[in-house]
Amino acid sequence: MNRPTPAIVTQSAVRRLPRVALLLLCAAYVIPGFVGREPWKNADIMAFGYMFELATGRADWLDPTMLGQPPDFDALLPYWLGAWFLKVAPAWIQPDFVARLPFAALLIVTLAATWYGVYYLARTPYAQPVPFAFGGEAAAPDYARAIADGGLLALIACLGLMQLSHETTPALAQLGFTALAFYGLAALPYRILMPSIALAFALPGLALSGAPAMGVVFAAGGAIIHWINAPHDSDAEGRGLRGALLVLLLALGAGAIAAALDTWHWRLEPSQGPGREWQSLVRLVLWFTWPAWPLALWTAWRWRRQLARRHVALPLWFALVSLVTTLLAPNPDRALLLGLPALAALAAFALPTFERSVAALIDWFTLLFFSGCAIVIWVIWISLQTGVPAKPAANVARLAPGFVPSFGWTAFFAALLATAAWLWLVRWRTSRSREAIWKSLVLPAGGTALVWLLVMTLWLPVLDYARSYKPVVQGITARMDAPGCVEVFGLTRPQIAALRYHGRLDLRSIEVQSACPWLVASQDLQVSLPMVVNLRQWRLVTTVRRPTDPRENLLLYKKR
Repeated sequence: MNRPTPAIVTQSAVRRLPRVALLLLCAAYVIPGFVGREPWKNADIMAFGYMFELATGRADWLDPTMLGQPPDFDALLPYWLGAWFLKVAPAWIQPDFVARLPFAALLIVTLAATWYGVYYLARTPYAQPVPFAFGGEAAAPDYARAIADGGLLALIACLGLMQLSHETTPALAQLGFTALAFYGLAALPYRILMPSIALAFALPGLALSGAPAMGVVFAAGGAIIHWINAPHDSDAEGRGLRGALLVLLLALGAGAIAAALDTWHWRLEPSQGPGREWQSLVRLVLWFTWPAWPLALWTAWRWRRQLARRHVALPLWFALVSLVTTLLAPNPDRALLLGLPALAALAAFALPTFERSVAALIDWFTLLFFSGCAIVIWVIWISLQTGVPAKPAANVARLAPGFVPSFGWTAFFAALLATAAWLWLVRWRTSRSREAIWKSLVLPAGGTALVWLLVMTLWLPVLDYARSYKPVVQGITARMDAPGCVEVFGLTRPQIAALRYHGRLDLRSIEVQSACPWLVASQDLQVSLPMVVNLRQWRLVTTVRRPTDPRENLLLYKKR
């Protein structure tokens, strides 16, 4: 019996995307951002600060604090991961790089779990293309693999994934465990062992990473979808019911773990969140999820007769939960991040329904946009190195006063190779594989990886200068004849983490009586400083200015 499906796909349209090319694209996306940079403000250095506190024994593993201040996220596992790696790594490896290793693994898990999740969704009977009268339609395994390739390309192409997926924060841990849960629910009708293991890691992982409620909601909806889509025979319905009960039991276990470790706190604030700021919220969703969101909407329209079927319902549920949370969460971008694997899956199912004119429009827009971005990045870098043209270098000097450009052969050759690969990809896309259903997402994914790699190589020195606290910390320690015990007042947690790590200073809160010879205070709270300390006992040594943000200037005092 023919099933109503909008997918009309021939066998020639599901040609294999070369695995080497796909792996190289993933490597070009994953590696930059984890290698060679300093911890950045604010969330990145702050999360690393809690890991550093745990690894050095200054904080309780069940209650991480930094100078008595708890983290923003009610999370434990992300800080544990970084601290465990810090404790076992050799001393000659930079600690901030060591702490990024488990998070790089989480990004790899995100990409792999998304691919396999989309693959198993595409294997479902109602996701298959229309069978032809005389044969020639795409074979099920080849069709599923091509759709999965498209889903992975759509995920890499999402603009919002770039920075947040390369930070050592609980948000990346939540993303990795969300993708793992997505895979487990998608593959459950076809496998038992691996999906069960994936869910057994994913749901407690979400509970320990600051998103226990989202994990339970994901699992509850996934269990219902799994049960509803079980084939209508007694054996299959029994397996479907058992699978749904297994998911619910794992969700309850994850919730119990979160409650036992006191990580289950209600953080949604409808009256204070960004729900009323509709314009800014819409802008966030549009750019953060581009180019997946228009393709996801197209999927919802073209597959509207099958919205209750697993291949549409499961990613749609994950995406809707993430979008609703975005409306209410205090950090909307990090809530929206969890919906990207599902949106990428929905985008992938738009590919077999495209007309050639739509694919051509996507290609031309992508080509112009990312080629223009690459040209701008190269022009600014050349201006910094040579002074020609003069205006870009002058703009950088105005935005980052005191920055001295430097040249690195490794970064230069990596950027040059990436640019050559982009030119080859454009030529390849316009001359070959015009029938492959994943062709429309090759340039968006390749362009995103290109821009990210260029930024993290050519612009990395100026980004480190602008976004790292290291220059400020060096300015403070350079004026201290004997760095050591330091009292602090009015400092943010990122600033405290930077002083701990970059300066190796023994920090004490100003409220605690101590005999520290030094005091570091925020210039913004200078008026309040006499209320908590007798300034007659202190002499102002210097004001250390943050080059790119005058609101973060620090005052260094020495006891008289």
